[in-house]
Amino acid sequence: MADQVQYYGTGRRKSSIARVFLRAGSGNFKFNRCYFEQYFVTVAQHVIANSALVSSESAATCDVVATVNGGGVNGQADAVKLGTARALLEFNIELRKKLKGEGLLSRDARGKERKKYGQKGARKRFQFSKR
Repeated sequence: MADQVQYYGTGRRKSSIARVFLRAGSGNFKFNRCYFEQYFVTVAQHVIANSALVSSESAATCDVVATVNGGGVNGQADAVKLGTARALLEFNIELRKKLKGEGLLSRDARGKERKKYGQKGARKRFQFSKR
């Protein structure tokens, strides 16, 4: 049996981690053994997760298989976006300028702010009473 050529990229966002495998194919997407439309429900999530392939114009020629865990669905969509962009770089290094210009290769470092002592949350305070 011939070995299938695949390219790997890791994407992270908040506490979400996506392991993305890019293979030659017909444009199928699978995330945690579910299809694209079942896993990412809203149109915004579709656009985010698919943006790297659309910008590189290889959405119809590549299959994406990803394992995603942690965080929420929007964070997972962003993690898939970064993982797909990194896998595309392994596939074709000449796409770097285009992907970098659209900001698809930079990790969004924003995370959850910690709760502080003496407060109700990260920013919210307990109710103040003068008397």
